[in-house]
Amino acid sequence: MNNKNIGSIPGFPLVNIAALIIIFAGIIYAKSIIAPCLLALFISIICVQPISWIEKKGIPRWLALILVILGLIVLFSGFTFLIGGTLSSFSGNLSKYESTLSTISNTFIQFLNDKGLNIPKDQITNLFQPAKILEFTASALNGLFNMVGNTFLIFLIILFILMEFGSFSVKAQAIMSESDKSNSYFPLILRNIRHYLGIKTLFCLLVGILIYLALLIIGVDYPLLWALIAFLTYYIPNIGSIIATVPTILFALIQLGLGGALWTLGISMVIHNIIGNFIEPRVMGKGLGLSTLVVFLSLLFWGFILGMVGMFLSVPITMTIKIILEQNEKTKWVAILLGTPAEAKIFLQNKGIGEKDEHKKNLLKQT
Repeated sequence: MNNKNIGSIPGFPLVNIAALIIIFAGIIYAKSIIAPCLLALFISIICVQPISWIEKKGIPRWLALILVILGLIVLFSGFTFLIGGTLSSFSGNLSKYESTLSTISNTFIQFLNDKGLNIPKDQITNLFQPAKILEFTASALNGLFNMVGNTFLIFLIILFILMEFGSFSVKAQAIMSESDKSNSYFPLILRNIRHYLGIKTLFCLLVGILIYLALLIIGVDYPLLWALIAFLTYYIPNIGSIIATVPTILFALIQLGLGGALWTLGISMVIHNIIGNFIEPRVMGKGLGLSTLVVFLSLLFWGFILGMVGMFLSVPITMTIKIILEQNEKTKWVAILLGTPAEAKIFLQNKGIGEKDEHKKNLLKQT
């Protein structure tokens, strides 16, 4: 059956939608394999830049590759060593913190009832269980370290990707030569991903350091643990700062009382707002090329498909898809929907100029 016959099938778009659903179902089923591979791919894209820089210093590529891989191993090992003891201590004392938090919540409900609000304690306890937030925090971090337990597999994938990275462009040219299409968007994809992840990592590190220093001054226990949560969740757009702040405030409330919790809330809000709303947008430049709604929806979608790794990589994955969709006239409208209003206006302006030029050419032909 040729393409014309396929295109004439009634309800053909439904066939495409069904195919996409099957593909995403397969990704969900195989996410335990796909997620580490995607994580390794994006880490490899970041590592290409330091390898190129080392090569410019006259060092052979194989030695530059070894140096970068060793640097990653030292970084991950130090990270695991620093946080391992803190996480173990926190998990061991979790039951004590849970009982203290339950006492605080019961006291608060009793205070409201004394004021005549008549709040049913059992219903509120079932509806809002702050202790579960601390349990979720501990379980999420344990899950993260279980994922890091696959470090050897991830490093192995990174090593092979970096060894083959130089041949990707040649293979892409060979593929595109058969379809008369340009592969110029491959460097654009790599440049945008490297730009976003590189700058985002620096700001994640800045947020983590500032949160650590602030909690150290306030006197909150396990500041390294809460700084790590702030560092990791800052990769998650829109809601990452909320995910990091809630358990930190609850813990400060347990340990230091209402005053410590308010100080923690205030300083966290100042740090996240100044960096997220003022400094980062200026350094990031023209932005992600994605609308705010698309960023949030992609966070939900890729989080559902790939779990925690999907939430971390939702923006670069969506940026890559958008750039690919822009290359085909039939799918360009989808890329416009994913983009910002400013990009849509530029598209309309360019289209208007193109139509005017075409009109002028037709007039010249007629004369």
